[in-house]
Parts: sequence; structure tokens; C-alpha cells
Amino acid sequence: MIEIDNVTLAYGDRTVLRDISLSLSEKRIAIIGANGSGKSSFARLLNGLALPSAGAVRVDGQDTRTHGKDVRRKVGFVFQNPDNQIVFPVVEEDLAFGMKNLGFSKEDIARNTTDILERYNMSDLREHPAHLLSGGQKQLLAISGVLVMQPDYVVLDEPTTLLDLRNKRRITRAIEALEQTVILASHDLDLLRDFDRVIVFDEGRVIADDRPEIAIPIYVDRMS
Repeated sequence: MIEIDNVTLAYGDRTVLRDISLSLSEKRIAIIGANGSGKSSFARLLNGLALPSAGAVRVDGQDTRTHGKDVRRKVGFVFQNPDNQIVFPVVEEDLAFGMKNLGFSKEDIARNTTDILERYNMSDLREHPAHLLSGGQKQLLAISGVLVMQPDYVVLDEPTTLLDLRNKRRITRAIEALEQTVILASHDLDLLRDFDRVIVFDEGRVIADDRPEIAIPIYVDRMS
């Protein structure tokens, strides 16, 4: 479970989240809201990419302030733009990077790399330049780079926004197949219809928190 306890987040004089308290235990949780509503900032709190100005975020009891490394091992984060996440020039080198930092053995790194590339039909791209991949392939590489570190939770920040329809469907299938708990910030409402829970943000606060068929219409009405 991820617990958010009376959290406020501010950047200088600008407060982006106010007095948020939530417990996240469902398998599929969506976060929606207009641009500037605070949803992406909220997503970054969940693995310690951002730290609360007040309050606490705990992942399976571990505080993101004091156990940041442990939390980041538990909670993988996939950015909207994969170019912000891919750091090495060759696909297999990029996949190995996070595992090396976590102390995986060479054998485990090789095996996990092979397994994840086979999973997404990218085995032929193992030695391919990462910057020459298509948009969909880059996003799959970013997701793969998180999954090889074997997290318990995967947080994704608008992973389909920059993609065409074909690649959007490909990433959607990849998300649907994840075994981990998924927390997804997205504008793509169709992607969220089968989620267990949808949390709606507006101006830094939660204005709805319910099943998709209840929460999504509240958001749509707010945007009208």
C-alpha cells in the first residue's frame, strides 16, 4: 500500500498540492485532471522524485524522505517523454543501467534483458541505437527499463500522449498486461474505463475518488 498523509507540495511560493490524504491499495489506479491540476506532481511523490513540503508519503511503510533508495526500488516511474528516461546510446546498455545500480549480477542482468526484449518482440533491437528507435519502441524501452528492476508498483505519467494510434494501442496492451500495481496519470479516458479507481485532481486538490463510471463524468463535467 502507498499512503499519502496530509501532503502539501510547493515549489517556492507556488503550492501545487494541498492537504492530500489517500491510501492506494487497488491494482489499477488512474489519476486525471486538467493541465496544471497537480496530477503529475502527485505521481512524482509516489517514488520520491518529489518530496512533500508537509506531510508524508509511505510505500509499504517506508517513508520517501528517509528510505528513498528502497522506495525507488519498489516503485518504478515511467516518464511521459521516454527521451527523458533513456540515458545510454544502445538498447541493452540502457536496460542494464538500472540493474547495475541496484547490484544485480551480470547473469541476472543478461537474463532479465533477454526476457524483457522477448516479451515486447524487441530482441532484434538489443544492440540498436536507442535514439534511432521509433516513438513506440522508445516508450517500450522506457517501460522495460523499469520492469527489469522488478518493482512492486509502476507509476506512469501520460505514457501515450506523444504517440500515434498504432503505438498508443501497443503501449496500452503493455500496460494492461503488467502484473504489478499500476498507477497511471493520463488524459486518455478510454484507457481508464476498466481501472479499479479513478482519482480526479483540480487546482491541487482531490475533487473525486471513485470507480471510473462515477469519477470520470465528474471530471468531464468540470471541463465543460
